[in-house]
Amino acid sequence: MDVLFLTSVAVVVADPPVSRKLFIETLGLPLEGEGNGYYSSGNVAGSKHFGLWPLSEAAEACFGTAEWPTDRVVPQASIEFEVANAEAVTAAGAELQRAGFELVHQARTEPWGQTVARLLTADGLIVGISYAPSLHVSQDDQHPG
Repeated sequence: MDVLFLTSVAVVVADPPVSRKLFIETLGLPLEGEGNGYYSSGNVAGSKHFGLWPLSEAAEACFGTAEWPTDRVVPQASIEFEVANAEAVTAAGAELQRAGFELVHQARTEPWGQTVARLLTADGLIVGISYAPSLHVSQDDQHPG
């Protein structure tokens, strides 16, 4: 597996308003979002993407339900590692399985275009192998002409 960079870190939050008070109001992070949903920013120094991920949304992303399964450790955070393309996500998922890790889901493309495969560690960390096309835009593509 060829990890290119750290894509994302998100705190999985059971109580979004309390977490927003800490991370936005007190720490002053420039996170944006709406209501009790996902708040994030690509403008936290040292991180391509930092977010506050409601547990219900993490459950939906991993298991297709708003409730976290009672037979699984409740996650505290999510970290994603970027690979070169969508096919590399599929290959990385297979490599993780050969190494004895159970994926919570195989590589799939999310509605926003990111391809990701995820596993859950015994310590409560969601680990994703990701390909987010928007993070692979070249400087020439950003400033044509």
